[in-house]
Amino acid sequence: MKPLSQEFYEQPTLELAKGLLGCLLIKETKEGIAAGYIVETEAYMGPDDRAAHSYHNRRTKRTEVMFQRSGLAYTYVMHTHCLFNVVSGGEEKPEAVLVRALEPMYGIGLMKMRRGIDELTKLTNGPGKLTKSMGITMEDYGCSLTSPPLYITKGICPDSISTGKRIGINNSGEAKDYPWRFWVTKNEYVSRHQKT
Repeated sequence: MKPLSQEFYEQPTLELAKGLLGCLLIKETKEGIAAGYIVETEAYMGPDDRAAHSYHNRRTKRTEVMFQRSGLAYTYVMHTHCLFNVVSGGEEKPEAVLVRALEPMYGIGLMKMRRGIDELTKLTNGPGKLTKSMGITMEDYGCSLTSPPLYITKGICPDSISTGKRIGINNSGEAKDYPWRFWVTKNEYVSRHQKT
């Protein structure tokens, strides 16, 4: 399967967040290959977005990759879980798209082993769950998503996309109400459903 081109990642962040839905996220490891369709994302719009790590152009060791070119992996640890984002916005415009949920597609036995559970709908229905299932770690920080071992390919076009508030950012002022979470409507692998 051919990775998506660099040009794909250079579209505006809100469009990228929607465009990633239905795409196939793939991770190759020594243990094997795992893959899943992206079914939920959140956009983080950089310096003017109080919920973004790069709010006010905050440039730290953690956020440095956000200031680089689009199409790189931004991984970080929150509450012991590694979370995976796609860098967007272009150089010196630190934006990103958080991948919140996947629909497991390939390497499901490997995913179950990594998570220690059998229930398919709970394997990857959250940002920390999907990274553990996929084998995405802090070692993937800064890697290009246009080639293995971590990459994204074309998948299936969603019939319908829902929009709502982002999750877990209650201390971000008015930014908590921005409708920058996108998910495949009625998909059973989405982390949390809400009315649009």
